[in-house]
Amino acid sequence: MTNPAPQDLGLLEALHSTPARRYLSTEPIADDIVRAILDAAIRGPSGGNSQPWVWIVVRDPETKKQIADWYREGWHRHYGSRRDEILNAPGDGPMSKRSFLAADHLAAHFEEAPVWIVPVILGAAKSANPRLGSSIYGAVQHLMLAARAHGIGSTLTTLHIGHEEDVRQLLGLPENALTMAIIPLGYPSQGRWAEPKRRPLDEVVFHDRYQA
Repeated sequence: MTNPAPQDLGLLEALHSTPARRYLSTEPIADDIVRAILDAAIRGPSGGNSQPWVWIVVRDPETKKQIADWYREGWHRHYGSRRDEILNAPGDGPMSKRSFLAADHLAAHFEEAPVWIVPVILGAAKSANPRLGSSIYGAVQHLMLAARAHGIGSTLTTLHIGHEEDVRQLLGLPENALTMAIIPLGYPSQGRWAEPKRRPLDEVVFHDRYQA
């Protein structure tokens, strides 16, 4: 299949139609598209424009398989072990049934996404700064929006972090580096580009002071 040209999406349209996509096909993504997506990502903000990052593109099947096994450990520990509880809960709890099933599918097929992007902050492994991610997550959102323009689905995942040191060694990262996410990329295999469901604005926005 020929990779299509990116869509000329309006900014607000892209912001309102880029949900997490967890059902991803195995169709390859061309190198020039991955490069274009990363070129958009590095235009994102970082503290003092320090750009303390590197971006690891992972395609190797053996590397993905090992990390995917660690990811599934994290998924089972935090969510998968509560499958019956979540799926049988009345109404929508903290995780909806639909979201659970999509995330469960992603965990089972994690290594099948053709490309992973691992955003890394150098010199951060010992940091206790709770705002550390402010120097890379803006760029991560740039990446996901650029992927959207190319018709490529993505989602930000962090369930590998129980094996952070193992992942760091497997990727050949220096000891002072910290992986901030793994972002699987792939052309969506089901679902659609739609506005993600969110709580009403009036429930989460306050003027001047928070009101419980």
